[in-house]
Amino acid sequence: MHHAPLPIARVTPAPNLPRRPGSAPGSLGIHDPASLAMTDFRHEPALTIESDVQVDLALRDMIHLGVRALLVAHGDELVGLITAYDIQGERPGQFLLSPSCDHSPCLRRDIHVGDIMTPWRDLEVLTVKAVEAATVGSLLDAMTSASLTHLVVIEDSAGNGVEVRGLISRTQVERLLGYSSVVRLDPITSPARG
Repeated sequence: MHHAPLPIARVTPAPNLPRRPGSAPGSLGIHDPASLAMTDFRHEPALTIESDVQVDLALRDMIHLGVRALLVAHGDELVGLITAYDIQGERPGQFLLSPSCDHSPCLRRDIHVGDIMTPWRDLEVLTVKAVEAATVGSLLDAMTSASLTHLVVIEDSAGNGVEVRGLISRTQVERLLGYSSVVRLDPITSPARG
C-alpha cells in the first residue's frame, strides 16, 4: 500500500507558541464576563492528584504543570482541593503537631495531600450559571473579600447530580487583568528531608 507523500518543510523565522484566548497579561478587563477567567473542564482536562501522594511531590507536579491547585481524588471519588498555598503555608506544620500524624517522629515526608487538602465539604463553590452572569470584577471582589485563592465551579448534570465544570484561580484572574502582585511558586530543588 502506498501513501501520498507529506509536504514536510522548514519554517524560518521560528513561529510563535500558540496562546489561549485571554491568556496574555492584561487581556481581560473588570467588565468582561467572568466565564473568560474560568478554566473550563469541557475544553481543558481537570488536573487531579491522589490523596495519598506526598505533599512535596504534589507541589513538584504543580510546578511542572504550571498550576497552583489540583483537584484531589481518592480512587474515582473527588474528595477535595490542594493548593500550592496549602503546601507552602502553615498547614504542613499544623499537621505535624496534630494527633492526626501517627508517625513517631512526625516528619514532613509523612504528610500526604489528603492530610492538608481542603475537603470537598469545606470548599467554596459557584454554579456555572452564577459565573456566566458575573463580571471579572465581581468575581475578583468576591474571591478577595472571602480570602479565596481558588473557586470550584459546579454544574447540575442531567440525572447524575452535580459535576465539577471548572476552576477559577484568583492569581490567574489578577494576571489576566495585568495586576503585578502575582505570587510565584517556589521551586523545590531537592526532596524534603524532614
